[in-house]
Amino acid sequence: MLDERLEVENLHLWRGERHVLRGVHFALGRGGCLEVTGPNGSGKTSLLRTLCALIYPEEGRVLWKGENVRRELPAFHAALAYLGHEPPLKADLSARENLRYWIGIRRRVAAAELDAALERVGGSSWCDRLVRTLSAGQRRRVALAGLALLVVPLWILDEPTTNLDTEGQQLVGSLIAEQLSRGGLVIAAVHQSLPPAVRDVRRLELSP
Repeated sequence: MLDERLEVENLHLWRGERHVLRGVHFALGRGGCLEVTGPNGSGKTSLLRTLCALIYPEEGRVLWKGENVRRELPAFHAALAYLGHEPPLKADLSARENLRYWIGIRRRVAAAELDAALERVGGSSWCDRLVRTLSAGQRRRVALAGLALLVVPLWILDEPTTNLDTEGQQLVGSLIAEQLSRGGLVIAAVHQSLPPAVRDVRRLELSP
């Protein structure tokens, strides 16, 4: 993670007649965390999806390691983990099976790693149940286990504490703090500040 850096230059995005993103710009280097705030409809999710190159802006660029991300999309996507509002889980697979396949398409993962990640998020007792039988908070914990297992430099998170109790929110803070301590980068859209374990956070406020 010696040269990881995300730069955003003058992003403009329209949705029909609505100017959603208006000249958004920032730069984030190793160990940097950015909170994206703003009321509902201010464009937080649109910004995150644009950063992931899932949406094309009308103007502006997203740079990774100094290069436009659209020049080498597969390499950029291999370097990031995006966790949206809905965890990327298959309802008719167990939590363990979901992680095995989700992480397995990105890297080799040992059974012991899966067990450790599930234990870390408090899922040891229910990890073999089908995801459709789990609560929203439990599904979010499975997604957090996957986030930690991916081992990538850039995390882009949309409301990462959604559906979590106090303990789960603290877990999010710990995972993010560990990612930053490794030199990773985190961008999180939030309605409330990230847990106290996450320090030295920069903030970007979007307007409706």
